[in-house]
Amino acid sequence: MRFKRTRSNYWGAAFLSLLANVLNAQTGQKPSLSVGVLSENFALDGRCDEPAWMSADSIANLTMTEPREGGTPSSRTVVKVLADAGALIIGVRCFDAAIVAFSKARDAELESEDHIVIILDTFLDGRSGYIFAINPVGARYDALVANQGEGQNSNWDAIWEAKTRIDASGWSVEMKIPLKSLSFKKGLQTWGFNVQRRIQRLQETARWAGAKRDYEISQTSRAGLLVGLPDFVYGLGLSLRPSTIGGAGVPAPGAKTDFTKEASLDVFQKLGPNLQAALTISTDFAEADVDARQTNLTRFPLFFSEKRAFFLEGADIFEFGLGLSQYVIPYFSRRLGLLAGRQMPIDVGGKLNGRVGNANLGALVVRTGEVENFAPAATLGVVRLKQNVLAESSVGMIATFGDPLGRANSWLAGADFTYQTSRFRGDKNFLVGIWGLRNDRVDLHGDKSAAGIKIDYPNDLWDISLTYNRIGDGFRPALGFAPRVGVQNWRLGMVYSPRPKWRLVRQMFHEFFFTLVTDLRHNWESYRVFTAPINWRLESGDRFEFNIVPQGERLVAPFEIAEKKPPPPAILFCWPTK
Repeated sequence: MRFKRTRSNYWGAAFLSLLANVLNAQTGQKPSLSVGVLSENFALDGRCDEPAWMSADSIANLTMTEPREGGTPSSRTVVKVLADAGALIIGVRCFDAAIVAFSKARDAELESEDHIVIILDTFLDGRSGYIFAINPVGARYDALVANQGEGQNSNWDAIWEAKTRIDASGWSVEMKIPLKSLSFKKGLQTWGFNVQRRIQRLQETARWAGAKRDYEISQTSRAGLLVGLPDFVYGLGLSLRPSTIGGAGVPAPGAKTDFTKEASLDVFQKLGPNLQAALTISTDFAEADVDARQTNLTRFPLFFSEKRAFFLEGADIFEFGLGLSQYVIPYFSRRLGLLAGRQMPIDVGGKLNGRVGNANLGALVVRTGEVENFAPAATLGVVRLKQNVLAESSVGMIATFGDPLGRANSWLAGADFTYQTSRFRGDKNFLVGIWGLRNDRVDLHGDKSAAGIKIDYPNDLWDISLTYNRIGDGFRPALGFAPRVGVQNWRLGMVYSPRPKWRLVRQMFHEFFFTLVTDLRHNWESYRVFTAPINWRLESGDRFEFNIVPQGERLVAPFEIAEKKPPPPAILFCWPTK
């Protein structure tokens, strides 16, 4: 059916939505939405007017989180879901008098325009999930829930469709997500589900479940429930992706034409809805996105995120520790098939990832080919196990073996524990993460261990964190990323963000971040103090900010800024003089 807006319907739905949220807050019960039956003649056109929508249950409206927490949104939003054995259809009708939308690229940043965000927790574990977003002109965004809801991995891409339509009363969207694009727990007829809408011209955000400023939309522990799902059928679960590359060229004048060709094959096999195995032969990564250009102004290596689909599938399972991305990554998939900016041929590789009960499993082995005068053939692998414990926490281990340069006896092993809750002091977020790692290799000496702890209180009014890491001078993971070793890292962050009742200012951020790096004997090497005594977000969406950033660096040894290369040939122009 077409969603019809009337004044009586609007205020009635708003009252019911407010009443439902009050009752849920008092009882701790999560809101739920029943899934409708998808008809065979369904047409994905963005209109939301097929007969199947008429009998489907609906979310009549959302609850505002910005600018007034718990308030009634300025415009109504209606959400319905249909499903059959092979796909999920999500229909959303967004009433509004004006629309702000300009992005059209895949995975564009949609924060500064109107958009809808959908969250699916297909294992109902409150830690993992999928994120789908779209704006009124059809720009799609997808990501994996990362760091147990504290972040997003937007490099992951899924196969899904969406159609949008703009009319006089607002805009609507129909999203079709094939079940083959998701992993899910077999027989589970209830998933975690959440919806968030952004109305950019009013700087307004509204959400269905967990409608509090302290929570992120990616925190699946605070999602509502999608109930009445059918028994999904994923068929054989087999996907084949062959590819070939060919070329021809003349290497020199008068030489014969040089022909090149290379074939590759990727095989993906679902071992169940929750487990997937993958095989790759002569892997071709020609379809991977190009890395963003970065200029290195430091003496430490830069971090580039993974772009290759084979390694991105199940990437959330391989995540280790709490808040380690800028210090240590024990398994960094770009070490496989890429080294020192050069591509290493992957002859064959296998991968298994998924979830069994409350356990998360990831395992990968690849065989890289020899590169003459650079690296020998090598066998490389990683195993990651993570067990969900308590309501939102986890404990796990990781191990890697092999070295891309063929150095012997290369291995790494470690363990991590993350305590996480979104109910600290009733309804606040609180996290504590502890981790430890050790590695070895025939050429390593010194302290080959690394360990750390992070305490985090990430909430709207107060966001406080304390991090400490110790990385030994002999800690150099062959399949990991550790840009700075032989150091101790201290970081304290404090942000106080009151919301004054001023007409032009929405929120004030008073920020203080102190970072100190010392060697293993506590002698300082680097420090940075970031303070923002004034950082105001205005009702218009603009910011007024003033920063003070003193920093220092003590160089304990000389380093080469750039490779020593002869200067390029120069052309000199000379004029005779008297």
